[in-house]
Amino acid sequence: MDLQAEKIELVRLLLNVEDERTLNEVKAVLKDDYDFYNDLPEHVKAGIERGIEDMNNGHVRNHESVMRDMRNKYGLKG
Repeated sequence: MDLQAEKIELVRLLLNVEDERTLNEVKAVLKDDYDFYNDLPEHVKAGIERGIEDMNNGHVRNHESVMRDMRNKYGLKG
């Protein structure tokens, strides 16, 4: 489907929406200032914050190290 047809299909779908919450969510996504972080559950935000804190404190491992450990743990070849 080309871009214009996609837009028309979205408008058709939008015209059939009866739920105000759904319309507000679509509007929020389409606005330039939308930040999905604000819609995340609090426990997810807390996990992200813990991860950032760990990173800032140097508690990180590079990808190669993690993959090597997983291959060794599960007996995989890589």
